[in-house]
Amino acid sequence: MTVPLFAGFALGLSLILVIGAQNAFVLRLGLRGEHVLPVALTCALSDAVLILVGVSGFAQMSTIMPWAEPIMRYAGAAFLIVYGARSFKSAFAAEASLQVSDTTTTTLQRALLTCLALTWLNPHVYLDTVVLIGSVSTQFDEGRDMFALGAMLASFTFFLSLGYGARLLRPFFARPGMWRVVDGGIGLVMWITAARVLVPSTPA
Repeated sequence: MTVPLFAGFALGLSLILVIGAQNAFVLRLGLRGEHVLPVALTCALSDAVLILVGVSGFAQMSTIMPWAEPIMRYAGAAFLIVYGARSFKSAFAAEASLQVSDTTTTTLQRALLTCLALTWLNPHVYLDTVVLIGSVSTQFDEGRDMFALGAMLASFTFFLSLGYGARLLRPFFARPGMWRVVDGGIGLVMWITAARVLVPSTPA
């Protein structure tokens, strides 16, 4: 039963390693040491729910409810564009040159709501977890549960490592102006992700 477990872990980790809006947000909070555990757990638990849905055989949801996909796409893209604009505004603001010890904080409620929006309004999350992981899990008849568990463990491992590991970079980001780079980079990631959502790639 270890083969499906490791296969699920490897697939889940390979999908989630690609930097995106959600990862960039967790990284920023990790660098600031703000709400790392609840945000990381929210991301991982969200992935776990979607993986469970995919492995349970609901990968054909888009065929049952074809109207849901475009609504989800445009709502997610709109959120990413607005959030990216806020990040760019912060990067160019005078107070954007923050140090890690700065007293400005993000409330837990705001952090969790942003995290949930970045997760559940991103169509690519559904493609990766529900469709891709769900379809690959069909290769493991008796080990499907272990495959799903492995993919879930990959999410928990990644987000907890990203959130808490970011603290090792604190001395680097204590330099004046580095937060401008962080905010600018996050804004760019948000807008690139939005563009990918609005203009999905077509097979060659």
